[in-house]
Formats: sequence, structure tokens, C-alpha cells
Amino acid sequence: MTTTDYAAYIASLPRVLAGAAALFRDAEGRVLLVEPNYREGWALPGGTIESDRGESPRQAARPETAEEIGLDLPLGRLLAVDWVPGPGRPPLVAYVYDGGVLDREQLAAVRLQEEELVSWKLVPPTELTTYLPGSLGLRIEAAYEAAEQGTGPVELEYGRAVG
Repeated sequence: MTTTDYAAYIASLPRVLAGAAALFRDAEGRVLLVEPNYREGWALPGGTIESDRGESPRQAARPETAEEIGLDLPLGRLLAVDWVPGPGRPPLVAYVYDGGVLDREQLAAVRLQEEELVSWKLVPPTELTTYLPGSLGLRIEAAYEAAEQGTGPVELEYGRAVG
């Protein structure tokens, strides 16, 4: 196979989108959510994995989180991986890492990336699906449970455990 043939073959393969986020909690077990200005609803801090630049999910999660909330903290273990097909776009593979428990000083130091985010809040785990509808809410509930129980990572499809 020539280099040109190989490039054409690669270009013909299906595509997936990939994102990585961090699940941060406070001492009361509430989850830190951010409100983007570019779409409706809430999300975890994180962003797109720049795989075309050789970035891995873990390599993406920390700088994306630092950029969005101003806290550059080492991330813990992988909590969940979710496969989410969607209309009008390639499937999304979403990775959620344990950001740990933030103390009062760290919470006071949160600084939002104003170009992308409107606000942030701490949400009790029982209210996650109110702020995060559909598979996103289910994904974060599963990641929260894995973090709290010390289990995981959890394999998900549409936010629901597989198997």
C-alpha cells in the first residue's frame, strides 16, 4: 500500500468525538458544575480531546479543567467512559476523571474562563439529573458513585452501565 493509498484509507474511516472532564466534589459531597455560554445546560469542567495533536484523554482533562475553572490540580483515577451516539454528529466518547474533594480555599480560588462559561455551582448528587439531563446526568451519577465507592472505571453507553 502506498502512502497515498494509506492516507485515503485513513480518511475514509468513521470518526468519533472525544471529551474529557473532571468530577470535583466538596466536603459535603456536592459536585462542581459549570454553565457554558455556548449551549443550554450545565456540565463538568473539561473539554475536547485534541487527538489530532496527539493528546490523550488524561492529558486533555487537566489543562481543560485548569483553563475553565482556574485550578490546575492533578487528577485521580478514571471513573467512567461513556459511548454516546447522537443525531447529526459522530458518536462521542466521554472520559470522566476524579478531580477529588476541594477544600474551602480551592473553592474560593475558582476563576471561570469568561469566554466560555457564565457561572458555576455546587450541586447535591441527588440533583445532578436536574442540571444534567439525559445521558450526561446518568454519566455523572455513575462517575460520582464510582468515586464515592472507590470502584470503577465504569463502562457506559448513553450513560447507562454496560453488562
